[in-house]
Amino acid sequence: MEINQWKLKQEMCDIGHRIWLRGFCGGNEGNHSIRISEDRVICTPTGVSKGFLKPEMICTVDMKGNHIDKNNKYTPTSEVLIHLEIYKKREDIKAVIHSHPPHATAFALVGMPIPEGLHPEAEVFLGRVPFADFAMPSKMDLADSIVPLIKSDTSTVLMGNHGAVCFSNTLEDAYYRMEILDNYSKILLLTKGLGKPKTLTNSQMQELLEVKQSFGLKDERSSCAADGCANDQNAPFLASFDYAPSAVSNQNGEVVKKSSAPASNEMQFLVSQITDQIIKTLSNR
Repeated sequence: MEINQWKLKQEMCDIGHRIWLRGFCGGNEGNHSIRISEDRVICTPTGVSKGFLKPEMICTVDMKGNHIDKNNKYTPTSEVLIHLEIYKKREDIKAVIHSHPPHATAFALVGMPIPEGLHPEAEVFLGRVPFADFAMPSKMDLADSIVPLIKSDTSTVLMGNHGAVCFSNTLEDAYYRMEILDNYSKILLLTKGLGKPKTLTNSQMQELLEVKQSFGLKDERSSCAADGCANDQNAPFLASFDYAPSAVSNQNGEVVKKSSAPASNEMQFLVSQITDQIIKTLSNR
């Protein structure tokens, strides 16, 4: 069946607009692509906001990254090598999105893997999210840091100090995974103001992954979830709830409290200090 390239290019524009509306990319950040044949990929151009793409801007490259559409004045994204190496790694992958979703990227900046075994939807639609150490953007090193982490059930990789990359058999599905990743990351960050989240038990995870498999979705953890392998990445995130600053200072830089309180009490203390300072200021007027 002949591929309607114009329709696919229009879809890339539509997805780009959704990425932009969600704030996953500012300015000209991010890139996405679709594999249209064994040796051809269409990708977003460099230097163009993903919110304002037009079909004629979409570039066509071969599997070496060469721009083969000489009539197109736009230049392919400089990070197209990531996309190409993912396509080479997994023949079932037909679309790739690289973006900087803010809540997930916050985890990337502090070097913290996305925890697992906490939220059913994240487990079903993302599974384990590998963490790639920082590598220089727009160079082959970036692709080399990501590709070895991709297994048969991987759909998302968090990129240290950078962002995330999601991939699937359709561009829309890859986008949904990016959206789920950021929404899950947002939920995780919200728990910081409430308390340490409860991890699903081994038996609950085993049953959940069985449900996932019934949907036709692979997950290599299914064979070991009963033994606790489905929460191997949780320690850094859960440990962050036990952190408390050693001291709190007022607006004059004076230490007003040495704290050994749990982190969950620190916000309450800070609010109290700020309130006291406001009342004091108003009373002196």
